[in-house]
Amino acid sequence: MVTFEGAFHGRTLATLAATGQKKYLDGFGPVVDGFDQVPLGDLDAVKKAIGPNTGAILIEPIQAEGGIRNVPPQFLKTLRQLCDQHGLLLICDEVQTGIGRTGEVFAYQRSGITPDIMTLAKGIGGGFPFGACLATTEAAKGMTAGTHGSTFAGNPLAMAAGNAVLDVVLAPGFLDKVRRNALLLKQRLAEVKDRHAGVIEEVRGEGMLIGMRAAVPMGQLVDALRAEKLLTVAAGENVVRLLPPLIADEAEIDQAVDMIDRACTRIERAKAA
Repeated sequence: MVTFEGAFHGRTLATLAATGQKKYLDGFGPVVDGFDQVPLGDLDAVKKAIGPNTGAILIEPIQAEGGIRNVPPQFLKTLRQLCDQHGLLLICDEVQTGIGRTGEVFAYQRSGITPDIMTLAKGIGGGFPFGACLATTEAAKGMTAGTHGSTFAGNPLAMAAGNAVLDVVLAPGFLDKVRRNALLLKQRLAEVKDRHAGVIEEVRGEGMLIGMRAAVPMGQLVDALRAEKLLTVAAGENVVRLLPPLIADEAEIDQAVDMIDRACTRIERAKAA
């Protein structure tokens, strides 16, 4: 299976191997064989990695853990073509990007492709533990009765939570509002970046999956934001992730941006002291 550098696919032995990052693999060996990591966006490397034993290509439409790295739609389209050409499965990991997070129900929809398999979790449960694996009829042919099992699969409470989430996310106008508020958030963050260029270098991301690339060590920014009562999480490429609720309104966005502005000022004053 071909995967991409900077990815994050989970904490089981197999998904740690698919992720391929040393900081996650340390202490969890031996590494499961069968995964070839290539640089994100490098089509020549993808083509070279495809061999007679290759079965699939696994990719996140946006690398969240990797630093909110967008995958260009044309790259996903070309991966789809390569999979069709070589008889491979295209697997989209939408655990962090799915269920409206990017302003679409699924992030892959922005590229106009259809994956053969898709993994979902996090957002689909609205905070309740819920994971899902979706597949086309053709891709699911190998998943016959008895080939896979899970102690908690089909948990009635999880299914009810997931249905409730989908009732909200799929309601007319909901994702339109997410996209409007996400645009407002990025515009306001761009203003903060301009005011505090010595703290924030770049604002990136799609929908409510936003990254601020820090000009200082990202831990400093995370700590300063926490001091303002705003919780964020670090990612790759010195990026601090913002993952607001999809139901965040304009007033809450303004409040969060004010917190970020104060945190940047706090860092600048500390540097000047």
